[in-house]
Amino acid sequence: MAKTTNNTTSLNTQQPDEQGFFGAYGGAFLPPQLVKIMQDITEAYNKIKVDPEFIAELDHLNQTYTGRPSPVYYAKRLSEAVGGAQIYFKREDLNHTGAHKINHCLGEALLAKKMGKKKVIAETGAGQHGVALATAAALLGLECDIYMGEIDVAKQNPNVRRMQVLGAKVIPVTRGTKTLKDAVDAAFEAYLADPVTTMYAIGSVVGPHPFPMMVRDFQSVVGREAREQFIAMTGKLPDHVMACVGGGSNAIGLFSGFLDDADVKIIGVEPGGRGPANGDNAATMTYGTPGKIHGFACYLLQDAAGEPLPVYSIASGLDYPGVGPQHCYLKDIKRVEYVVATDRDALTAFYNLSRLEGLIPALESAHAVGYAIRLAAKLPKDSTILVNLSGRGDKDMDYVLEHYPLEAYESQPMLVK
Repeated sequence: MAKTTNNTTSLNTQQPDEQGFFGAYGGAFLPPQLVKIMQDITEAYNKIKVDPEFIAELDHLNQTYTGRPSPVYYAKRLSEAVGGAQIYFKREDLNHTGAHKINHCLGEALLAKKMGKKKVIAETGAGQHGVALATAAALLGLECDIYMGEIDVAKQNPNVRRMQVLGAKVIPVTRGTKTLKDAVDAAFEAYLADPVTTMYAIGSVVGPHPFPMMVRDFQSVVGREAREQFIAMTGKLPDHVMACVGGGSNAIGLFSGFLDDADVKIIGVEPGGRGPANGDNAATMTYGTPGKIHGFACYLLQDAAGEPLPVYSIASGLDYPGVGPQHCYLKDIKRVEYVVATDRDALTAFYNLSRLEGLIPALESAHAVGYAIRLAAKLPKDSTILVNLSGRGDKDMDYVLEHYPLEAYESQPMLVK
């Protein structure tokens, strides 16, 4: 039996306190007109999450619409090429819409429908949350507005087209850095204009309470499945569990299944981008300090005045200057280690995983794959690493091939040193 981290309090089922704090992080720092609205959402969510009818409806959609459970897959050829630990993937890329995002989008859209909302609005970076929410909105007959930075609109054009085909209105954001942080700003402003008939379906475990808790709960299906599947495949728990971290939804979903297992080392992989200089990365946990953004407290990449710094990642879904409050708490109590993978790590993993396993990963997921390759090379062959393959790379193909051509990587060794 694996040792637990705490004999009295389960990190696996931990909830924030009544104000929405995980330790010193989280909460709800809101303009007055949103206080009552957020309280209503919290009350509605607390009711439906224990409602057998809601649970049955969501479970049915997860099975028959999303395609759950997603499998755990042993990457034999990749593991052999690395020559160290054995690498496994939780295949969230096989979900309907191609990523983990559908897990919480179905839950949020169902909640909005039951609350009598007419429209859902959201931000998106890589477009996977936007596609998933547009899909859920189409399924449930809701209007859908998606705010997306102008730079990301250009980088992720296939997902923009998918959202439009699904009936969503895609609104390019042209101010600031024209990326994810600015899309969140614009979506919040639109929400403030009509919080009564609309619901902001936040795309990660960020934002004011109850969203970090709610999105975490919807994503926890990933960890529950993965734990059971891995034990069934191997007869034991993985030695390492790993996922990329931007806002942190795919990571907390996987991690939640293993937080109580002290023998399992859990690693969150942040976007190291081009390097440690300000504006060259989005590694919030690595380089950030405690601050506030978008209605909650977290580690934040910020200047001396507390304003968010410009951030960068090759992966549009990771270029956010904040991070989910539960991740901040898990860092502080040293239950999860947070590390960085660079653009080059991600790109090399992108091509190697494609060539060795026939799996084209999203650039976001490729950060975790890249770090897993580095780590596996240092570990004995009987060690195991479980990586959340949080999304597939269809959306990234045109951008990668245009800016980082295959020829430049065919001669590159695997990053195993």
